[in-house]
Amino acid sequence: MSKITDFVVYPAIDLRNGEVVRLRQGDPEQQTTYSSDPRDSAERWLAAGAEWLHVVSLDGAFGEASEANEKALIKVLETGANVQFGGGLRSLDAIEHVLDLGVSRVVLGTVAVMQPEVVDAALAIYSPEQVAVGVDARGEMVYVKGWQEGSAYTITELGERLQLQGVSRVIFTDINRDGVGSGLNMAATVKVAEQMGLHVIASGGVHSNADVLAARDAGLDGVIVGRSLYEGTIDLARLLAKIMEDSN
Repeated sequence: MSKITDFVVYPAIDLRNGEVVRLRQGDPEQQTTYSSDPRDSAERWLAAGAEWLHVVSLDGAFGEASEANEKALIKVLETGANVQFGGGLRSLDAIEHVLDLGVSRVVLGTVAVMQPEVVDAALAIYSPEQVAVGVDARGEMVYVKGWQEGSAYTITELGERLQLQGVSRVIFTDINRDGVGSGLNMAATVKVAEQMGLHVIASGGVHSNADVLAARDAGLDGVIVGRSLYEGTIDLARLLAKIMEDSN
């Protein structure tokens, strides 16, 4: 697990048809649209002090091509942000394409679970810092395809395999808490970090500064913050100032 000074807050920019949205528990029927200008959202979070952005193509995660989302991703990259990007990256060509666009790190979800050879191929070309895996779970079971389908893996089983493959970082999401604002599932997230022996970025349910600081104090690698930023329950500039103050 990470030192406090290594802790990163990742503002989320979830894209659907080129717009910035959030889904409740990954349900496409429970969508809130926050902006039609992804670059404006990116600049807002960068101005508040963010060093990384977490960008997801929800259309891609659902297995749908989206030219609008690629254009939106390019606009976000034009800000100069470090971008962690996932959603629909299900081949080595797709991984290479977004990294060539300027993405700093890809997040592999469905393909990492169902086609582990793609992870092997990516890690043979790129560093573990550039290739992370999204572990999305309901209870103990890992879900795929935009959280719409269960897999054959438990969290522990997948974690053991990822370790053997040379993966160093995972994004763990408790699906039942995502977009709900009920707080991170800290017990499950810390358990994942301890069992996997990997750097873990927490996601799903962040509502307040206290949620973020609890993740930091637990030694996690970082936390992804979405709805709470867009709805104002977290002031990003104040939160980052607090983290910086505590690390000095």
